[in-house]
Amino acid sequence: MISSDVIRGYNDTILLYFLLEGPSYGYEISKNIRELSEEKYIIKETTLYSAFNRLEKNGYIESFFGNETNGKRRTYYKITQAGICYYKEKCEEWKVTKEVIEKFIKETI
Repeated sequence: MISSDVIRGYNDTILLYFLLEGPSYGYEISKNIRELSEEKYIIKETTLYSAFNRLEKNGYIESFFGNETNGKRRTYYKITQAGICYYKEKCEEWKVTKEVIEKFIKETI
């Protein structure tokens, strides 16, 4: 498992990654994170919705209600053009971060 402290700065990038494919809702994204990370990262519900609120406040995503017929309305999220630009910036930041951190990692000790 990955510590939430280690990955905290990249939760936004992870969420935006899934929204690049199209609108989605919290549980589905959470499940996809768990699956894609092979259970190595499980995002907490409070972390997930805090990130959604922050991303929406900054104009990177928009929320809307779905048209479910089972009675419970889901909140869906979709990425904005500003969100796409922010995602690209975070990907570039990651490349530099990875380059720097790799300088301090020894493969064999």
